Amino acid sequence: MLHPIESRTTSPVAAAQLLERRPAVRPQPQPPGGAAGAAAGEDNPWHTGAACRRDEAGLFFAPSKEPTAARLSREEQAKQVCARCPVLLECREHALAQPEPYGVWGGLTAAERRVVLARRRRRDAELREAARVATAGRRIAG
Repeated sequence: MLHPIESRTTSPVAAAQLLERRPAVRPQPQPPGGAAGAAAGEDNPWHTGAACRRDEAGLFFAPSKEPTAARLSREEQAKQVCARCPVLLECREHALAQPEPYGVWGGLTAAERRVVLARRRRRDAELREAARVATAGRRIAG
């Protein structure tokens, strides 16, 4: 069974097919690089302590043609699992860095992650513009 931490940008159809297969042994994902992997230590990657490893993967990924009310209920249940997860922030940053287009990761749905990414891009653009203006102001004054 595929859990959020074991996915690599899986389409909803592929995720649903994987959920139906329920393999006896789950493949171990490669830990993501960067601060999250380094903070957890190389021999104990962040995802080994994830709460979703003990829960039903179907909770984190939508089946095809899922009704809106069922989707909202399922996502809320997944977020409750995430809320008690000791690696919530590492999972969230992994999903934002990939970016993971499907499922609940780090307590955020795909739509919520898109909003976070858009805000980050806008903030970064504003910071670059402010730095450019400050640099231009110093050239004129100096």
